[in-house]
Amino acid sequence: MEIQQTPENTLSVSTVKAIINAPIEKVNIADWLLNLPDEEYQRCSTKHIGAGITSTYDGQPMSINVEYIGEALMVQHYVAVVHRPDYCCMLSVSDAITPNGPTKVQVKWELRVTQIDDHTCEYSNEIHGTATPEFLEFIKGRSVSIEQARAARQKASDEHNQEETPLFAKSIELKALTGHYGI
Repeated sequence: MEIQQTPENTLSVSTVKAIINAPIEKVNIADWLLNLPDEEYQRCSTKHIGAGITSTYDGQPMSINVEYIGEALMVQHYVAVVHRPDYCCMLSVSDAITPNGPTKVQVKWELRVTQIDDHTCEYSNEIHGTATPEFLEFIKGRSVSIEQARAARQKASDEHNQEETPLFAKSIELKALTGHYGI
């Protein structure tokens, strides 16, 4: 069940865009993401540890990603809420293992591609971090304000997104043009 992001519970919103030098009809973000090999995921960021593909009990595709966002080791259980060639919406209640202990954060990951011209697309990688009730209790118990948590998460999310987005775009481009992974 998705926690609706409000001004009060928003931890971060980070959007980074990059160019894909391939025609939009050859780009399939859902196929790229839901078949992404672990090694390719790791190549797209120095903070990516591992990734795998599975499904929920009811058959929805899932991507399990393990990565560092700032100082937190994140174990993300992304359910593919929407998975089309031009748009994927992935939703996870993620485990955040921090230096101050474990907690949970909701992460909504939106990947989209839009046509620029017959040979070029724009890839958008958008990450929404939302505080769960458990996270709010976690920071309260450590005398951390939501503003402090928000500032730290926004900085870490932006830095991570700046690194991975251009590499994701290159990987998507290669898959679109050759049918293979390997940036």
